[in-house]
Amino acid sequence: MWLRTWTATVFLVSLMICGACGGGVEVPPDVAAPPADAVKTPSGLAYRVLKPGSGTRHPAATDRVTVHYSGWTTDGKMFDSSVVRGEPATFELNEVIPGWIEGVQLMVEGEKRRFWIPEKLAYAGRSGPQGTLVFDVELIKIE
Repeated sequence: MWLRTWTATVFLVSLMICGACGGGVEVPPDVAAPPADAVKTPSGLAYRVLKPGSGTRHPAATDRVTVHYSGWTTDGKMFDSSVVRGEPATFELNEVIPGWIEGVQLMVEGEKRRFWIPEKLAYAGRSGPQGTLVFDVELIKIE
């Protein structure tokens, strides 16, 4: 219970900090929908590798990870960004939305991917932005 409250609080504070900001982070041109060359998993998660990584290990759901990320709704509104805040985020992977848990486990250190996360793998009626969400995620470190 406290974790969900904490997560919702962090989200709302991030939203207030970020607001209508762009903070130098441009809206991806394909934010409205995954392009034809995006890979789609059986769950509905779609992704593209933006920058290959140098690592060989993939994180497990129980690992702590450090990432830089930016998130948009499909109409191009940024709702959160560690890049804009200027500080990467560190957390246990299993503490975030299901789309992140699935997607980040596909990555290696140094890799950057764009994810299109359908609502059922995002906040799905809970506190947070609704609908499909788009995230650029760079996996910096696996602990």
